[in-house]
Amino acid sequence: MKYMTVFEMAKRWNISERTVRNYCAQGKINGAFIQGKTWYIPENASNPRKEPKPSKHISPLLIELREEKASGLHGGIYHKTQIELTYNSNHIEGSRLTHDQTSYIFETNTIGIENTAVNVDDIVETANHFKCIDMVIDNASRKLNEHFIKQLHFTLKSGTSNSRKDWFAVGEYKKRPNEVGGKTTALPEEVADKMKQLLSDYNAQAEKSFDELLDFHYQFERIHPFQDGNGRVGRLILFKECLRNNIVPFIIDDDLKLFYYRGLNEWTNEKGYLRDTCLTAQDRFKEYLKYFRIDFE
Repeated sequence: MKYMTVFEMAKRWNISERTVRNYCAQGKINGAFIQGKTWYIPENASNPRKEPKPSKHISPLLIELREEKASGLHGGIYHKTQIELTYNSNHIEGSRLTHDQTSYIFETNTIGIENTAVNVDDIVETANHFKCIDMVIDNASRKLNEHFIKQLHFTLKSGTSNSRKDWFAVGEYKKRPNEVGGKTTALPEEVADKMKQLLSDYNAQAEKSFDELLDFHYQFERIHPFQDGNGRVGRLILFKECLRNNIVPFIIDDDLKLFYYRGLNEWTNEKGYLRDTCLTAQDRFKEYLKYFRIDFE
C-alpha cells in the first residue's frame, strides 16, 4: 500500500494540514500511523468530513467503561474488566501470577510479591495487558485494521525478554514458522496477504453476528500472525469487536480453557463447541453487568 504525507493529503482534500493531523490523532483516518513526528496516510483513505456518520449507537457498557477509565474509578466494571480479562487471558498462556497479584499490580502499580519466585515477563505482560485493554476501549468504535492489531502486539510484548531477541518482531508479523496445538499455521511470507484478505472479508460485512466474530477469531488464530502473543491479541480483538457491534463481550476464564481450545480445533467441523463455550463466558459477563446495573439488552 502507498502512503501520503499530511501535506499531500491536505492538498488532495482541500483542507488545512492541521485538520488532517487532527483527523489522524483522533483515529478518524483508517490505517494512518505516525513514525517519529510524521503521519503516513493510506493513499486511498477517505476524507472523514465526507464520510456518513455511523448509525450505530454506543452501548451503555462502552460509555461506562470510558467514563470509569477517564475518572480513575475503582471497583466498577472497568476495574473488574481489567483484572478479569488480564488475569484469565495471561493465565491461559501460562502466567503464574495469581488473581490477587494481578489485582495488586493494577490497583497499586507495584509488585508486592513475597517469598516466591516470579517470572519478570509475567509482570511486564500483565502491566502491558492493562494498557492493551485501554487501547481496546479507546478504539472500540473504529474499524479493525492491521495497524491497530500490530499496535496491540507491540504494547503487549514490549519490554519482555523476547523483545530483545533479533528474530522476535515486536509489533510486526512473525519471521519464523510456528505451530499452535500441534497444527501448522501460515508461513511468515504468507501472513501479510492472509491478514489483508481476512480483514477485507471481515470489514465487508456491515453487521457482524456472534458467529462471524468467532469465525474471525478462529481465522486469526489459524494464521497465527505473530511469533508469540497471538492468543491474547486475538481475545483482545474479540472483546473490542463485541463492543463495536453492541454484542455483550466475554472473558474466557481459565476453567473454560480446554473447552475453548477444543472449540477452536473443531470450528470447521462443529461450531457448537466454541459457540457454547463463548456463550457460557458471555453469561458470566452478563452477571457482572447486572451487578453494576448496566443495560445490555
